Parts: sequence; C-alpha cells; structure tokens
Amino acid sequence: MKVLVTGASGQLGGALVVTAPAGAEVHAVDRAACDLADADAITALIRDSAPDLVINAAAYTAVDKAEADEETARAINADAVAALVAAHPGKLVHVSTDFVFDGQSSRAYRPDDERAPLSAYGRTKAAGEDHLRPTDLLVRTAWVYAAGGANFVRTMLRLMREKPALNVVVDQIGAPTWATGLAKTVWGLVDKDASGTFHHSDAGVASWYDFAVAIQEEARAMGLLTEMIPINPITTADYPTPAKRPAFSLLDSSKTRELLGDGYTHWRLNLWHMLREEKALG
Repeated sequence: MKVLVTGASGQLGGALVVTAPAGAEVHAVDRAACDLADADAITALIRDSAPDLVINAAAYTAVDKAEADEETARAINADAVAALVAAHPGKLVHVSTDFVFDGQSSRAYRPDDERAPLSAYGRTKAAGEDHLRPTDLLVRTAWVYAAGGANFVRTMLRLMREKPALNVVVDQIGAPTWATGLAKTVWGLVDKDASGTFHHSDAGVASWYDFAVAIQEEARAMGLLTEMIPINPITTADYPTPAKRPAFSLLDSSKTRELLGDGYTHWRLNLWHMLREEKALG
C-alpha cells in the first residue's frame, strides 16, 4: 500500500514514518516538497505520487498567531483538505484538534458532539473537517508532544533550566498525547479500514500545571534536570493570550479503544517514554 504522509517534519508526521507497518510504502513530504497553501501543488503531488492512502498530518498550529493571520491558517487547515479530497479519490486520513470544542462540556467530548470553536485556529480546523467525505477518517487529538519537537514538554524543560520559578495555568483541563502513541493509533485505524470520526489522547486528566509538575518530577529523576524549582498555579485570566482556549477539552477515546482493542495508556507513562527519548537525543 502506497501511503502519502503530509507534515513529515512535524511531530506526528515523523512518528507516522517511524511507526509505519511493514506493508506500507510511505512517501512523506514536508512544506518544502509541497506547499499546502497551493492547491495546484497538492494536485501535482497526488498525481505524481499516486498514493492508495493519504494521511494529512500537516497543520497550521500557531494558535495565537492565527488570530491575526486566519487567512493563512484557513488555507492550510481547511482549503488544503478540500484540495486533497478533490485530487485523491481514495481515503483521506485527516488529523484535527480538541480546539473545535468550546470547553463547556461536563464530560469528555465524544466524536459526535457539537463543535463550537473559540479561536481562529479552532474555526479553521473545524472547516477542514467539513470537507471530509463519509468514507474518510478523521482523528481528533490534543496536547501533542514528541522528543525533539517544538512542544510544551521541551519548552518547560528549557524554562526549568533557565528560570528560578514558573507560573503555569491550572484551569485548562485536558490530556497530553505522545505523538508515537497517536501515530500507532492512526495506523491501527487504517488497518481496520475505519471511517468516520475517532478521538485519541492518552488516558487520564491533567491541567497544564499538572503536566508541568510531572515533567519536572520525571525529568529530575531521569537526570535531565539538576534542580527542582517552584511551579506556581495561575488562572487563564492571569495569563491572557490572543486566542481563547477551551477550559475543558478532554476527549473521549472509548470508541477508538473499543475498535482497536488496545487498552489505555496513561499520559504520565508516555511522558516517561518521551523523556527517555529526549535524553537519548542529548
């Protein structure tokens, strides 16, 4: 099976390449190989690579920047999806986000729950979802991180080495997602020939503050940090950002786990795995 993976230089794209099953002939491209804001380039890419399956792991993810540049975010997060669907008659696997929800739920969001994005990023990702066909596969995820990537974990590690103390938001609730686990789930859903909407994040619940505390504890135990610093919980109001974020964006992954039969892995265990990889990178 020939598989085209977009976003090859991103966290998920890289993980998809590493975890690809033996039967997959993966052709991974990054922005240098194909500008997803260019519909003609997408058409040419599909024509030249002739894939059986396309996994779109590329996205405009600069959440705050998107507030002032929604046009560019929409070109990559929505218009590119439409172009991929138009150019590729086979199945498209598209990855979306918890930011399509408004954070007002009292339980984890299910795949069929109503969307109500609060930000330009969330709006453009929701618009991308709307271009998918019933035969396509949509996988929503949240708080993705990977060794070597640009993410919250590595930012915290840097700041914990540089700062005498940190303030981290405590009233935004969700669950972190290790990119490797997400990639394995995507491949598992592909193997099951799944279509429709599925959710994947690691098991458990956390605030950004909880996540930061765990990062420091695990990194110190692993020797990635030499000292422990105070981490202070603050509210979203104490740390205003251009983009409004959902206060609660936990995703219900039970449909995914039931189909794959692979059980749940807690986010803290996957954090430990990622930090081991980070340490190996030096």
